[in-house]
Amino acid sequence: MKRIACSVLAVAVLSTSAAHAQLVKIDGSSTVFPITEAVAEDFQRAAKGKIRVTVGISGTGGGFKKFCRGETDISNASRPILKSEMEACKAAGVNYYELPVAYDALTVVMNPKNTFLKSITVAELKKIWEPASQGKITKWKQVNPAWPDQPIKLFGAGADSGTFDYFTEAIVGKAKSSRGDYTASEDDNVLVQGVSRDINALGYFGFAYYAENLDRLKGVPVVPTAGKSAVEPSEANVVNGSYQPLSRPIFIYVSAAAYDRPEVKQFIDFYMKQGAPLISEVKYVPLPKKAYDYNLDHLAKKQLGTKFGGGSKVGLTIEDLMKLEAKL
Repeated sequence: MKRIACSVLAVAVLSTSAAHAQLVKIDGSSTVFPITEAVAEDFQRAAKGKIRVTVGISGTGGGFKKFCRGETDISNASRPILKSEMEACKAAGVNYYELPVAYDALTVVMNPKNTFLKSITVAELKKIWEPASQGKITKWKQVNPAWPDQPIKLFGAGADSGTFDYFTEAIVGKAKSSRGDYTASEDDNVLVQGVSRDINALGYFGFAYYAENLDRLKGVPVVPTAGKSAVEPSEANVVNGSYQPLSRPIFIYVSAAAYDRPEVKQFIDFYMKQGAPLISEVKYVPLPKKAYDYNLDHLAKKQLGTKFGGGSKVGLTIEDLMKLEAKL
């Protein structure tokens, strides 16, 4: 079964017979959704209907809005919590744990019928996506004179998406700085459909959605800096650190109050101990075992807050991530 193609409701359906089951509520990133959905499915089977887990998709930003209002127990996030979200949580008395769960290769994709685009540089991506290009850079030839005089049809993450924040910071140089005249969605399946239907399309989203649609999409190798070779999006290139600047950690945030409930604690314990093979199954890069052990130690010591101070860190390796200290 292609877990990624399951509906948001599929996770909840497994336990419909348990009308009075304990409930764990999760929302947020569409990028992290396939991982948390897969973990939730297996966890519910292991719990034999005693605990029900619901997983929604409202984008990283939308998820944090619900989380900081106390409406959810866990928030899926494809980028670290922002200062404004930290302040909203603080004002509402919502403390939290930040747990990295996997690495993602944010993937630039094109239509498989595109025969001219062999690779793309970070500078060319910036020329396409920066705000100054809106209404001006509308054809491939304007980006690179070797490319055809055909319209560029752009597809990308919506403004509530953590993928949007990370991509714009990594490529344009400032989070949320992007042209606005493109097809935007927090639902990556919408973007997959758009790119797959237009020969002149270019888009970006998480690696898992690309890997699940290899018959409908082509990944574009990215040249990180002048003089460097193009690097394809792949698990191996994320692990070896060569896929830059579009490799990134992805997270779940757990409400401290929710974590005091046995059903939430059991779910998180299952996630950290049983999640790695499921992460590989849905085409993301698991962290090393010591990272999940570190997360559990982090929870046991009640180390609340974020390691990122309200921003992001482009090009962060797994080892770098583990050395950072969490703060509220």
